[in-house]
Amino acid sequence: MELTDKQRKYLRGLAHSMQPCVTVGSNGLTAGLLAEFAEQLDHHELIKVKVRIGDRRLRDRTVTELADHAGAECVTRIGNVAVFFRQRAEKPGISLP
Repeated sequence: MELTDKQRKYLRGLAHSMQPCVTVGSNGLTAGLLAEFAEQLDHHELIKVKVRIGDRRLRDRTVTELADHAGAECVTRIGNVAVFFRQRAEKPGISLP
């Protein structure tokens, strides 16, 4: 699913006041973290993730791998915080414009 600019703007507005619910630490992407990430997306559809990795290229690759693994879209990334969206197939909670 490719998001339009209008949809990205809408989702950024929804995510603005949210707190990160998943934190990627120095251990990187573990099986437990990937499972928690997918579970949070299933439950909330739109989540913030804090990626606490110092190297910018590694942080970019980690964000890309998270999105690819879960089939989610990275809405935006500012510094070490990224916002991901994956709409539920059944009973979507967020309707996009």
